[in-house]
Amino acid sequence: MVELGPLFVAELLLLGAVVGFMAGLLGIGGGMMMVPIVTLLLLQRGVESNLAVKMAIATSGASILFTSVSSLLAHHRLGAVRWHLVAAFSPGVALGGIAAGAGVLALVRGQWLALAFAAFNAVMAWRMWLGGAPRAERRLPGTAGLVGVGAGIGFISALVGAGGAFLSVPFMTRCSVPMREAVGTSAALGFPIALASCVGYVLGGWSLPAALPGAVGYLYLPGIVIVAMASVLLAPVGARTAQRIAVARLRRVFGLMLGGLAVYMAWQAFKG
Repeated sequence: MVELGPLFVAELLLLGAVVGFMAGLLGIGGGMMMVPIVTLLLLQRGVESNLAVKMAIATSGASILFTSVSSLLAHHRLGAVRWHLVAAFSPGVALGGIAAGAGVLALVRGQWLALAFAAFNAVMAWRMWLGGAPRAERRLPGTAGLVGVGAGIGFISALVGAGGAFLSVPFMTRCSVPMREAVGTSAALGFPIALASCVGYVLGGWSLPAALPGAVGYLYLPGIVIVAMASVLLAPVGARTAQRIAVARLRRVFGLMLGGLAVYMAWQAFKG
């Protein structure tokens, strides 16, 4: 049994604070940091490795339900959300998120999920190191195409516990959507992605024995609430700090950290 003692609460609060601060500072989602660290915290408390990876992914994905709302409202007030694109993406996002959470996450061993996440973090680390935005090369597809793209975004995001901006922002900017609106629309998409993913995580883990107090399916509810609470409080601090420091160099440092977390998850995968 995982007891929610003072040390565990402090560790989750610290994780949420760092994730929220970095999200505000660099405009990145927390899944890249949360999944490896929550995996480590659960392993330290005796959770079997296959289950620990899956619960870390689900806990990370579900925390976006809380953090995406404040981000969505902020971008909406600035007029940076293309709601017609959100509506077009959302059916596919819902299908992809539920399919990944209820099907693939439950069927695939945590070892392979850890390896996939390691590859994901390695790619993101490289992108953070290089910096820059994709060039506009094409136009947005029609409704059917957006539903298909949304399904892919929702599916991959649910598998790595992310909000999807790492896919949706580059896609929209390549399709000639201005960066400001691509970021705002991606922030709005974070909520339906997280909601669909949560449904999938609950359905996929519904038959699990109640090994963790407060767990529902693959979701560890106390962890979600604690991390999200700290993250929401610290995100504005990170955003204000970004106005006063050279973020470009910090992105490279963060990229190196993501590379280290990728190595850790790869090690967990090969350790089995």
